[in-house]
Amino acid sequence: MANITRIAVVGFGLIGKRHAQSLQQTAGVAIAGIVEPDKSNGAAARAMGVPVFATLEELFDKCGPDGVILATPTPLHVEQGLTCIAHGCPVLIEKPIAVSADEARSLTDAAEAATVPLLVGHHRRHNGMVRAAKQAIMDGAIGDIRSVQATCWFYKPDYYFEAAPWRTRKGAGPISVNLVHDIDLLRHFCGEVKHVQAVAAPSRRGFENEDLATAILTFESGLIASISVSDSIVSPWSWELTARENPAYPATNQSCYMLGGSEGAMSLPDLRVWKHQNTQDWWTPIGATSLLAESGDPLMVQVSHFADVIRGEALPLVSGLEGLKSLEVVEAVTRAAASGATVTLCNMSAGTTPPVKEEHLKNI
Repeated sequence: MANITRIAVVGFGLIGKRHAQSLQQTAGVAIAGIVEPDKSNGAAARAMGVPVFATLEELFDKCGPDGVILATPTPLHVEQGLTCIAHGCPVLIEKPIAVSADEARSLTDAAEAATVPLLVGHHRRHNGMVRAAKQAIMDGAIGDIRSVQATCWFYKPDYYFEAAPWRTRKGAGPISVNLVHDIDLLRHFCGEVKHVQAVAAPSRRGFENEDLATAILTFESGLIASISVSDSIVSPWSWELTARENPAYPATNQSCYMLGGSEGAMSLPDLRVWKHQNTQDWWTPIGATSLLAESGDPLMVQVSHFADVIRGEALPLVSGLEGLKSLEVVEAVTRAAASGATVTLCNMSAGTTPPVKEEHLKNI
């Protein structure tokens, strides 16, 4: 057992159960324990044959894990993350890293001061197709990326909101809840965002939050991306329904991202690269080739990577700072939609996080 990395899971809801299953199925790791105060969820956790604790402090007092995965509601992330850091325990926090960028910054600052690894669960970066796409971009397969179009449309049924009324309140719409994953992937592919413009529509179901938003992101490279998100549109075009990551979602054969470059274009997640034959000319036939990608559950790959980080064998692929930067862009989308102004994010690539500035809305 000396070579086994013992990782605890805090929170045994939908995503916590998937993390626990990933730990059971990944070589070189084991579940150190599960923290779950709810009696029903706690009973389900005990059925896995692992210790269950009511609080995070009890876990540290009685268990002493090598690492912790926080799969709790976002408002608990900062307090629980700081507890893990205070115990010198590496921690992987489910996305988003915190409710606000200011709160997230307290986590990243504490982790840096304590030299404790802090990771954020943007698991899509661990997907084989994402790694293949990133490598192709770095190899110049489509030249310089000029533009990206991303669609994340899906229909959440009424019972989704009835089961958790907080999902109907201001700040819990698809911008905050869903868009952070897509923003993180766009940053992963394209670099840092400089300007954000956005519009949003109020919920047609009468909720406090929006149910539709579109943002235009201008990156430091000059690349312009448009991204649309809605939880009230019936559509096959979202990462959940196209990437086949989670069997809970019925898969389609569609793609939801289109990346346009100076020498070609790429669609994801089908990994098709489009180029003209012979010369770059719209009167010349254009065809596609499909890239190869490794298969595997991204959550399991992420768990294995977390164990490597805990053992000091790897640096975090998605650090706390990366999670903070993606959250700042999401906040900028919210602010831009509310104010009608362009929001500018300053010096993001340098690793600093000064306040964003709002300018009068102008065409780009």
